[in-house]
Amino acid sequence: MERATPMNLVFPLEERSAKYLLEALLPKILSGLPYAGCRYIPHRGKSDLRKSILGRLRDWLEPNTFFVILHDQDSHDCQKLKQELQEICARQSNHTPLIRIACRELEAWYFGDLGAVEKAFPKFEAAQYQNKKKYRNPDDVDRPSKELQRIAKGFHKGIAAKKVPQYMDVENNSSKSFQHLVNGVQKLLRQNIQS
Repeated sequence: MERATPMNLVFPLEERSAKYLLEALLPKILSGLPYAGCRYIPHRGKSDLRKSILGRLRDWLEPNTFFVILHDQDSHDCQKLKQELQEICARQSNHTPLIRIACRELEAWYFGDLGAVEKAFPKFEAAQYQNKKKYRNPDDVDRPSKELQRIAKGFHKGIAAKKVPQYMDVENNSSKSFQHLVNGVQKLLRQNIQS
């Protein structure tokens, strides 16, 4: 049986902090799975990302490439937002990307692993917060980046995106939207091995 060619993964992203986060996380998520490489394309916010999606998918000619679009939910309905993005992508036929929505923001994923936040920001004491009802479901935390600025001294989105993922345990994060990203990307590569 002919072996599958390793895939290139391309991540169109809303902002640069998502690139920093994924650069640190993906080697853990993809550990043991064959892939050719990852490319990160940060944009200047949601509207810039949305405007570029169709052209990028239509015009990308590099073979064996799979797109993973990562978008913050913010105040949108998660399912409607995903459907809107799928409709944008369906206007062309070259690629059908994996779409993942971070509920509410990528920073909610840090609430799924507050121990990693403590390691990145040692003055923060995770034990004070991890069992609080307000933080038990990371994907329900309202404006997680602002909340982390409030409770974790020195927290800043850009700095956190470089530091926190180094300590995150990808197998034990309580954020469902984080788990969906991990499972989706891993499944994608496993299917490529089997095809």
